[in-house]
Amino acid sequence: MTPRRRTIMTSLLLLLLSLPSISLAYRPGDIVPMSKMSQYHNSRTVWHDVIGKHCPIFAVNREALIPIAKPTGFTGADPVKISFQVGREKFRVPWLFVINRKSSQVPMIDVHLRYSGNDLLGVTAKIVDMPQRYVEIHPDLPKYFWQPESWPKHVLIRYTWEEQSEIDVASGFYVLFASGKSLYSNQGSKWYWLLYRALISHSCCVNFLASRFCRNFLCQLHLTS
Repeated sequence: MTPRRRTIMTSLLLLLLSLPSISLAYRPGDIVPMSKMSQYHNSRTVWHDVIGKHCPIFAVNREALIPIAKPTGFTGADPVKISFQVGREKFRVPWLFVINRKSSQVPMIDVHLRYSGNDLLGVTAKIVDMPQRYVEIHPDLPKYFWQPESWPKHVLIRYTWEEQSEIDVASGFYVLFASGKSLYSNQGSKWYWLLYRALISHSCCVNFLASRFCRNFLCQLHLTS
């Protein structure tokens, strides 16, 4: 193997071995950390961690009642806004108007989370009128929400998860190793096995079917080299 080819293969191995260090994988049922900031007038709080029972649960659709503290100097003349940072990735949710939003309906925070495998891909959120079925489940919520002296306000937050597939893993491996086969000679066959071992060690990138595909494909490469 020429020095140039050895350098390329070494670079590929280092890249693959570095993947676990930058991965922020979750397992179903894990608490997804979240922090909250609020603003009233020109006064803005710092980021505060949200306690676990109010946070998203990875890949689990659920609702929670999240408390909104009374802002300093609150008079009711202006809206209260909140923002979230979600996950270890710190996906930022833009400002949401939750109090004094010029609506006669109790607000609900509708959060949509996208994931693939064990990875959180993105988060969006919006304020909607709380559906009647939730009003029936929490009959006291509207009463206390509209009482001026009742603080903190509790707002229902609904987490909905959507699974997505970002990449075709098997096709990606086919391109990777087919390209490698065209570049490297019989002397480089051992490098394919090193690549395979690096790939299967990265559990977030390779599932069972994909690793079986690589194993079969690499066997063929080894036999035909």
